[in-house]
Amino acid sequence: MKKVKYILNPTFLSKLMMALAIVLTFVAIMVVVTHRGGTIISQHEPAECKTVVVVASGDTLGKILMAQGLNNNDVNTIADILKKDAGISTLRAGSDKIEFVRADEESPVSKIVLVPSPWKQVELTCAENGGWNCNTVDIERDTRAIYKSGEIQNGDSFYLAGIRAGIPAGVLIDVYDLLAFEMDFERDIRAGQHFSVLYEENFSGGEKIDNGRVLAVQFEALRGNVKMYRFKKSDGTSGYYDENGNGAIKSLKRTPINNAKVTSSFSTKRKHPVLGFTRAHKGVDFRASTGTPIPAAGAGRVVARGFNRGHGNYIKIRHNGSYETLYAHMSKFAKGVVVGTAVRQGQTIGYVGSTGLSTGPHLHYEVIKNGTHVNPLTVKLPAISNLGDKDKAKFLEYRKVLDNGMETLSRNPNLFIQM
Repeated sequence: MKKVKYILNPTFLSKLMMALAIVLTFVAIMVVVTHRGGTIISQHEPAECKTVVVVASGDTLGKILMAQGLNNNDVNTIADILKKDAGISTLRAGSDKIEFVRADEESPVSKIVLVPSPWKQVELTCAENGGWNCNTVDIERDTRAIYKSGEIQNGDSFYLAGIRAGIPAGVLIDVYDLLAFEMDFERDIRAGQHFSVLYEENFSGGEKIDNGRVLAVQFEALRGNVKMYRFKKSDGTSGYYDENGNGAIKSLKRTPINNAKVTSSFSTKRKHPVLGFTRAHKGVDFRASTGTPIPAAGAGRVVARGFNRGHGNYIKIRHNGSYETLYAHMSKFAKGVVVGTAVRQGQTIGYVGSTGLSTGPHLHYEVIKNGTHVNPLTVKLPAISNLGDKDKAKFLEYRKVLDNGMETLSRNPNLFIQM
């Protein structure tokens, strides 16, 4: 079983380090270093001259290089090397920085340093023959697993409760997308429910750079606890699985539009709001503003697109031999989405509207299984990928490691797991 290394949280450590720094500074001031009978105030080699240029709007690589004294031949050579060896062809205004190094203020540029991403540094050094050599350096990454937990309060959405718990917005979006395969966030959220998330934070040189992947999620849902874990299989691919090793990513999403309120549920008998008589409502209606993008609930191929009196503008997608989905009352179709188009899960296929028999803008969403309409919010959906026996055994052991880690961190908020 994998061993877990627990380390004090950097916020807690920083307070200790600050106190220690004050003491050490005082000691350093009091120490006088002598050498050969004299006092050495400082002793160092002449420093290189470094100039850092922040790319501004309208800047080009050539413009920046020539402003630093490089000629046209150097500019063309450097541009070719960066594109070929480092994959850099454009610069980002406001975020990209270029460092120019000289032996002294009067010397020509001898080295150029670019950092195109937090984890990669590109160094160009001037060769003796006047050419340029390129070296790409991977910046050391310090990854830490961070634990956060929270509770749903009256009037909360999951997002608001997560923000209050200190979970970064980007991480919450990833968690939402995972849980959406098992939960209806409009109906399954109640005050008093608890949730917890284990996710990565990436550091370089002690400074946080960004958030990483979600490692584990636990949520006390109405229909039972939902648990999901990220696991790397023996073939090198990674995915999310429930506590029993079943694939957490389903072939279809229950609610195509995130955070959309259910205004009418699946029913065999419902009084139609326009027609006035009772008939089956074969899907679920989600309220949303006109023009809201409608994502495909799953990967598949468009088998119908058109207009009829009831559905208005609609699209039907076949996902495999068993499942089809239908999206109705669209204001318009997405560009390029026609009959025969292959779509991926989450791809925009159209936009919310109120065409056909409709009293206001909403999405009418249907799921058809083997020719029979089923309730999108309760139907058991197939997983995209499940684990084989060998991987499943390893997963169950790894799940115990994550569960134990989350339990330990829940009792010790000043700790994190060193990955």
